[in-house]
Amino acid sequence: MSNQEFVVLGRDDAAGPCRPGLLAMPLDEVQAAELAKVFKALGDPVRLRLLSMIASRAGGEVCVCDLTPAFDLSQPTISHHLKLLRQAGLIDCERRGTWVYYRLLPEMTDRLAGVLARPAGEPLPASAGTAGAVS
Repeated sequence: MSNQEFVVLGRDDAAGPCRPGLLAMPLDEVQAAELAKVFKALGDPVRLRLLSMIASRAGGEVCVCDLTPAFDLSQPTISHHLKLLRQAGLIDCERRGTWVYYRLLPEMTDRLAGVLARPAGEPLPASAGTAGAVS
């Protein structure tokens, strides 16, 4: 599935406004499988750090040569983690000569935010607010 085909519950780019997110309706099987791929990519501390380093970089992109020294991992291992982030649709890259430059795909992080966010002022479903409450 290409990055452009990835559709997340909570976001309807064609219609404009957001549909209800995760708190409003259950995910179907396809949506859950698609989201799981993205969350799995984010579930590794190295990949989460890489994404953060890329997203926070001034100028919006970073060379792989600047990412690798921040980790006590081999260059092939870093490349593997970056590949998984690319496959999840979180980042993209461009080769320039011998170096590869990575940049965040904000469309995906915006979609994830839309899935996880609840509209301001809307209460949580009744059962969610009482879970874990002590009487």
